[in-house]
Amino acid sequence: MVSPHTLDISQTLMNNTLNAPWIGQPELKKIWIMIDDFLYLALGGFGYQVFHQRTLSVSSTVSAKISCFAAALLMLILAIPPILIGAASASTDWNQTAYGSPSPYERGEAALTLPIALQHLTPTFISIIGIGCIAAAVMSSADSALLSASSVFTANIYKNILRPQASDRECQWVVRASVVVVGVVGTSLTMLNNKNLLFLFLGFEFGYNIIFPELLCVLFFNISNGYGAIMGVLVAVMLKLLSGDPSLGLEPVLHFPGCTLEDGVYVQYAPVKTISMLSAIAAILLFSYLASVLFNKGVLPEKWDVFKVKAQHSPVPLSPVGGAIEENENKEMRNEPNTA
Repeated sequence: MVSPHTLDISQTLMNNTLNAPWIGQPELKKIWIMIDDFLYLALGGFGYQVFHQRTLSVSSTVSAKISCFAAALLMLILAIPPILIGAASASTDWNQTAYGSPSPYERGEAALTLPIALQHLTPTFISIIGIGCIAAAVMSSADSALLSASSVFTANIYKNILRPQASDRECQWVVRASVVVVGVVGTSLTMLNNKNLLFLFLGFEFGYNIIFPELLCVLFFNISNGYGAIMGVLVAVMLKLLSGDPSLGLEPVLHFPGCTLEDGVYVQYAPVKTISMLSAIAAILLFSYLASVLFNKGVLPEKWDVFKVKAQHSPVPLSPVGGAIEENENKEMRNEPNTA
């Protein structure tokens, strides 16, 4: 911001001075895309284990709620520095720096704006401190991701599906092996140039289209079961592939209203991510209800009920509560023979 090579960001907000305006080109036809991006970035992380790992580790429900609301407020505040760094980068005459022209955006290095700005627009000591802070934050997130991925695989897949009879010691070794495998895979992904940010966005989109509908239905709809969950995943993935994705090189098969061809690439102006998410919720509820009806009414044999839907929704015998317990105990005492 105070670099001699950087112009006032208020002057480059909407003006094409050195580069394109850093706020972009807001258009009315992009309103659904912006709403769609906001929703999937805001809700895509709700289903991740690292979020619930922190909420479940607090001492009480009230503390969990307070921490969630505080985090939501801090997210809005902490979003300001990245915006300012991006605005400063777009307002910089890179030809006057050691980086040279063209700008990082024109070179396809927009994802590397932060380290480039720290290296070329700040003093050396600030650059070192900034890179160190980034490394610390990345390592904190990386170890949480490693532990959560390994624990989810061990508890939900290995222990519940592959080897239900596995001992605690065996599960510990599975956790350790999972950490190594996930670490190697994650490290190998960093070798793909300028693709790391793409994986981040795809992860949030995956969480928004698949995990979030599952979590929502499990928490608020008792009818949800495993059959609906599977169909929800299939519907979400199918719509994702059929609606296309330019970042993955997928041409759209389903052309939603507003889909246009621009520079040889089809652009979906409809909120396709939200459409996929809502379709997944509808599929989960519909097929969960159908499976429950078919198994509980005997249309399908019980031996086909892999997820035990009939057992989950079978009537539970009522048990005496409160005074009824005492009354039953008194009756039993009166009916017992005198053995004295």
